[in-house]
Amino acid sequence: MTPSNTGSTTSSPIFMRVPPHTVRCQTRSMAASVEVTGAIDPRVQELLDEVGLKVGPDQQATIVGHDPILGNRFPVSEAAAVALAAGGIAASDLWALKTGRRQQVRVDVRKAGISLRATLAMRLNGGPPPPSWADGNPLVDLYRCRDDRWVHLHGNFPHLAAGTMAVLGCSRDRAEITAAVARRDAQELEDALAANHQCGAMARTAEEWAAHPQGQAMANVPRVEIIKLADSDPRPLPAGDRPLADVRVLDLTRILAGPTHARTLAQYGADVLHITSPNLPSSQVWVMDTNQGKLSAYLDLDAPTDVDRLRQLATEADVFAQGFRSQALERRGFGPHQLAAIRPGIIYVSINCYGHVGPWLERPGWEQLAQTVTGLATAQGTPDRPQRMPVAACDYTTGYLAALGTLVALGRRAREGGSYHVRASLCQSAMWFQRLGPTCDPAQASGPGDTSELTTDADTAWGRLTYLTPCVEMSETPPAWLRQPVPLGTHPPSWPAGN
Repeated sequence: MTPSNTGSTTSSPIFMRVPPHTVRCQTRSMAASVEVTGAIDPRVQELLDEVGLKVGPDQQATIVGHDPILGNRFPVSEAAAVALAAGGIAASDLWALKTGRRQQVRVDVRKAGISLRATLAMRLNGGPPPPSWADGNPLVDLYRCRDDRWVHLHGNFPHLAAGTMAVLGCSRDRAEITAAVARRDAQELEDALAANHQCGAMARTAEEWAAHPQGQAMANVPRVEIIKLADSDPRPLPAGDRPLADVRVLDLTRILAGPTHARTLAQYGADVLHITSPNLPSSQVWVMDTNQGKLSAYLDLDAPTDVDRLRQLATEADVFAQGFRSQALERRGFGPHQLAAIRPGIIYVSINCYGHVGPWLERPGWEQLAQTVTGLATAQGTPDRPQRMPVAACDYTTGYLAALGTLVALGRRAREGGSYHVRASLCQSAMWFQRLGPTCDPAQASGPGDTSELTTDADTAWGRLTYLTPCVEMSETPPAWLRQPVPLGTHPPSWPAGN
């Protein structure tokens, strides 16, 4: 396990301003040329130290710009830029293992901030992208309880909506929901939702979360964990013209942090095969946003032949990423130690909402709930009227941190061997934001501005799609997605031919 980041409840000194260095780039071309002078941004260096990645004095990384970008009270755009830049350095480290050459890395805070609400830059056939299940959904919102505390419901998909309405004893009409919640105390309602395997959370302050058993369990957990599962022989990285060329990633995640993790690996050249069930609901806009660079196939884990096929794919994978509750895949033979036994050298990645230790490790959750329980929502608004941040900062940043952990684990495997478990969660990211402090004035937000220089266009199965290009710039192997986003289940469940 990497060293713990104990942090503090005050604004972090690593977020001091550093002067921008000289940079030339062309972000829209997807072949950015970067010229950087200077060393590693100290905020990035602190994260590299936390994950145990040591790089030489010739490694350079620059972050330019500052928050607020999109009206957050916390410097989440800068935090995302730090995670992205650290991932770029980890990719540069893998490139150096293959070639002996390190690359210069640059991340722009404005683009990183927009990536936390990527639909701002997305267009479909010249118009706005489709809405998600949560948009305008009265079952995905904050409501005041009888004791004047607040609870955030999250009944986005049909089965969650039905379960939430059953607990409340009402329809999906907003007035009925408001009245039903107003008859309950917040803690009792949170407990009732959890007992019925539904999603919802009581709004807490940062101090209340720190005193809660789950907050206490997570207090000293680093932003991303890298845990050695077992010994194995070192496995050199495949040859190729990109840091992760011919590295195989099996992605069993859904909305939104997990797919972001695998998409980030794809931008460095990994072959990503996304697997989901044809029986699970999805949200088209998030598939458009996170399926870049991937093959996408269906497998039904209730079908024995599909389980066998997944096991075969796993024995040929370098990375296995999942976002299920901790015991769900173990019961089917796909837990971390089980895969390390059949595929020595596997990098197993687990992403969830509340963390991988503590009494809530099996509790399902979402971005909005991570913001609500950790105190971000009460700081963005007030304890009397919590408010969500206008971005999915926990989701995307968790994906970026998980990608960093995966890249570092691949480097360890190449140098010393071993199978590794990378763990990240939305609440780990939220607690990082809390340590940075609500230092931004939303009224001073710069806004996204003209995003045309930050995007690319592609003809897809949905139509002409405009979307954000990778946020990380590198001097020799510019990150890029070589496969356009596709609908779920487009491809057969097979690795690409030729590798």
